Amino acid sequence: MSTSASPREGHLTEEPSTDIQAAGTVTDRLVDANRRYAAGFTDPGMDARPVLHVAVVACMDARLDLHAALGLDLGDCHTIRNAGGVVTDDVIRSLAISQRALGTRTVVLIHHTGCGMERLTEEFRHDLEMEVGQRPPWAVESFRDVDQDVRQSMARVRTSPFLPHREDVRGFVFDVRTGALREIDPA
Repeated sequence: MSTSASPREGHLTEEPSTDIQAAGTVTDRLVDANRRYAAGFTDPGMDARPVLHVAVVACMDARLDLHAALGLDLGDCHTIRNAGGVVTDDVIRSLAISQRALGTRTVVLIHHTGCGMERLTEEFRHDLEMEVGQRPPWAVESFRDVDQDVRQSMARVRTSPFLPHREDVRGFVFDVRTGALREIDPA
């Protein structure tokens, strides 16, 4: 299998394709798409401060089109993504910069159904150490209960001394089959 363009322009999917080899690598295709984008680009005249003063922390899963799902436009929010959408030290770093330097006040956390992090364990880290001969310095941050992990992520934001705006923090689970958000009670 190789990666090819889907019927939705600009999106890549896994589909059998023979012409990808003639077109170059996936990165070549992305660079070519950027050339076309840049040719028609006009500076929107905005700075890095999100218009809605919100930072969204979400899973990196390719099925989540956050801007479409949340009705967001370019410039509305900061988007911070990682495996699982968990609040790690690096997410706190990004949120601290987002809040202290760029004016965000609200944090929205989004996990999702069918997340691959529900199937991983810390054994992944051990296997990686056995393969490369070095223990990764990070935790896998896998989980079994998506609702509980959203609660844990909310608690990490709400208790971080580095974040001055901890009162407007809400967490959700995005259903990848319906596109609907389900809010998680932090208690």
